[in-house]
Amino acid sequence: MGAFSRGVLLGMAGLALVIQFIRPARTNPPIDPSRTLEAAVTVPPEEAKILSRACADCHSNQTVWPWYSNIAPVSWFVIDHVNQGRRHMNLSAWLRPGIDDPALYTRQKFRSACNRVKTGNMPLLSYLLLHPSARLSPADVDAICGWADSLEQDK
Repeated sequence: MGAFSRGVLLGMAGLALVIQFIRPARTNPPIDPSRTLEAAVTVPPEEAKILSRACADCHSNQTVWPWYSNIAPVSWFVIDHVNQGRRHMNLSAWLRPGIDDPALYTRQKFRSACNRVKTGNMPLLSYLLLHPSARLSPADVDAICGWADSLEQDK
């Protein structure tokens, strides 16, 4: 191996080490039970299990941070996905300022969730590759969408 190749490898190893010090925050904010999805609506047990298994890591404040969320640059993507997921739909912070009609908000969010699970856009493929238990069966999709439909009928 030539001096140039050795220098490139050492430089890459040094860069890999240095980026480990760039650590975005992995957070699990405290949960106020009076603000959760369950505080807004009754979540049937089957749907609650599906949400916990397939959605909670990215869409709640109860993320189970896997070992690889400690290793840059993968950690940057994982933490960003969780933060984006929480911004779009956070089961732990469902009732919050700016939500004037929790029932309407819930219907809209779960109608959107139904569409995303029907099309296979959720859970993300990158998540499913490492978390196969989060894969939604057709029965799971039907349960989520059926519950979303029942929310529409309850208005």
